[in-house]
Amino acid sequence: MLSIIGFLTIITIVVLLISGRITPIMGLVLVPVGGALLAGFNIVDIGGFFNEGIDSVISVVIMFIFAILFFGIMQDTGLFDPLINKMIALTKGSVVAVAVGTVIVGAVAHLDGSGASTFLITIPALLPLYLKLRMSPYLLLLLVGLSASIMNLVPWAGPIGRAGAVLGVDPSALWRPLIPVQISAMLLLIVLAAFLGIREKRRISRMSDDEVAKADAEAEVAATSETADPSVVERDPALARPKLLWLNLLISLAVITVLVWDILPSGLVFMLGLSIALPINYPKVDDQMERIKTHAPNALMMAAIILAAGSFLGIMNGTGMLDSLATDLVMILPAFVVPYLHVIMGVFGVPFDLVLSTDAYYFALLPVVEQIVTSHGVDSITAAYTMIIGNIIGTFVSPFSPALWLALGLAGLEMGKHIRYSFFWVWGFSIVLLIVAFLIGVI
Repeated sequence: MLSIIGFLTIITIVVLLISGRITPIMGLVLVPVGGALLAGFNIVDIGGFFNEGIDSVISVVIMFIFAILFFGIMQDTGLFDPLINKMIALTKGSVVAVAVGTVIVGAVAHLDGSGASTFLITIPALLPLYLKLRMSPYLLLLLVGLSASIMNLVPWAGPIGRAGAVLGVDPSALWRPLIPVQISAMLLLIVLAAFLGIREKRRISRMSDDEVAKADAEAEVAATSETADPSVVERDPALARPKLLWLNLLISLAVITVLVWDILPSGLVFMLGLSIALPINYPKVDDQMERIKTHAPNALMMAAIILAAGSFLGIMNGTGMLDSLATDLVMILPAFVVPYLHVIMGVFGVPFDLVLSTDAYYFALLPVVEQIVTSHGVDSITAAYTMIIGNIIGTFVSPFSPALWLALGLAGLEMGKHIRYSFFWVWGFSIVLLIVAFLIGVI
C-alpha cells in the first residue's frame, strides 16, 4: 500500500507539472502532504519529515540565491560583453567560423546559468549575422542550446542544484568531478559546430535563386530592426562598468577558484563575492538595492522550488514511500535490467525531456532510480551523474523550457521545426558524452 501511495504521489506530481495546471512549488508541497495523510501519518509526523527535508537542502538554497545575484551583477557590469563582441566580430564572413563562434559566445553568455539572459544576449546579436550569411536560424538555436546545456552543469544552474537537493550533496561538490566532462563536451561541440558549419556552407551553395532572394529579404528586414548591429550586446549603458572590467574579472575568477578549491562552503563563497562586487561597482546604496531587486525574482524562484523539493523529499523519505516503491519495483523489473536502470534512464534522457519537465525528471524520477540501483551496489553519485549527463544536453530542445520559448520568439521560429531540426543531433551528442564520461571514469 505504501508503494502504491508513493507511486500515485509521484505520478500525480508529474502529470500536474506536464499539464501546466500547477506550479512546481504547489505540486511538490501539497501532493506529498496529501499522500502522507492517506498513508496514515499525522500532521506532527509530517512536520518532522518537513524539517528533515528542509535541513537537507538549506545549503543548496543559500548557494542558489547568492550565486544568481552575483552572476546577475556581473552581467549588469558588462563583464562578458568584450569577449562576446570580439567573437562576433572575428566570425563575420565565414560560415564555419560563425558556427564555431556561436558555441563560444553561448558558453560565455550562459556563465550566469540563466537560459533567458543567454538567449536575450545571443539571439539578437547573432541572428542578423546568420541571416546575412544565409545560414539557418535553427542552426543558431541548436548551437546556442547545446552550448548553454553544457554550461548548465555549473552548480548555480538548475539541474545540478536539483540533483544535489535529491542526494543531500553540496552542488559544488557534485560539480567538481564534472569539470573534465564539461571541458570535453565543449571541445566536442566545437568539432560538431565546425562539421555543421561545413554542412551549412554546402547547403547554402546549393540554394536556388528563389531561396537566395528570400534569404536576402529576411536579412534586410533583420538589418533594419532594433537589434540589427551584431557587434553590440544591448544593455542599459548606465549599468556597465568598463573601467572595472579587470577588477570584476579577478573577482569572478577568485570566486570560481575558491569554489573549485573547496576551502569554503559554496554559499559563503558567493556571499563574499556579492558583498565585494556590489559596492565596488555600485557605491550608492540605492543602486545596490535596485540591482538586488532586479535579480531577486530569479533567485527567490529557484530557492522556493528547491525548498519545496526539500519538503517533498523529506516527506517521501520520512514516510518510507521511496524505499518501499524502490523495493517493489525491483521485484517487478527483470533482474538483468535493475543494476543498469540509471544507464537506461541516461541514454533516454533527451527523449524524456520531451515528456517530462526538469522538476519532474529530477524530483520524481531520479530519487526512485537512485534508490533502486544503490540497492544493487551502484554508487548514488554515479547514478546521478549518468542521469544528469544523459538528460541535461536536451534542456533546450524541451517544450517545458520557458527560456526556449523566449528564444523561439526572439528568432521568429517554430517549436516543431526546432525539435525536428535539433532533436537527433542533441540526442546523439548526449550519448557520445555519456561514453566520454565513462571513458574518463566519471561514471
